[in-house]
Amino acid sequence: MEKMEKMEKDEQQEVYTEFKDLVNMSPAEIEKWLDTEESKAVGWDSGDGESVGHKSGEKIIKILRKKKEELTSADYQHMQKVSGYIKRHTAQKPSGDVSESNWNYSLKNWGYNYTKK
Repeated sequence: MEKMEKMEKDEQQEVYTEFKDLVNMSPAEIEKWLDTEESKAVGWDSGDGESVGHKSGEKIIKILRKKKEELTSADYQHMQKVSGYIKRHTAQKPSGDVSESNWNYSLKNWGYNYTKK
């Protein structure tokens, strides 16, 4: 039983590290971005007029503002989802200047600004 809990902690640490490595926007930057028309214009509607990515951005802000010890299993699940989305989406980078593209706008909803190095 102890070993399983330990594995879970190891997995949580991996999820946490990957999330922190991939999400390169601060809570304030994400908040400011989510208020823009560009942010609201991209992504799949979740059925209530707000995109899945926009809702994700709101969750990411809450996660980033928590201390690590305060994170719940739901937070870790969302962090895993965010990391997966960022990795899949960046692998599909279109050619040319992407700074003003829906591709980059969508990533920013998920806490990743491609143009930020």
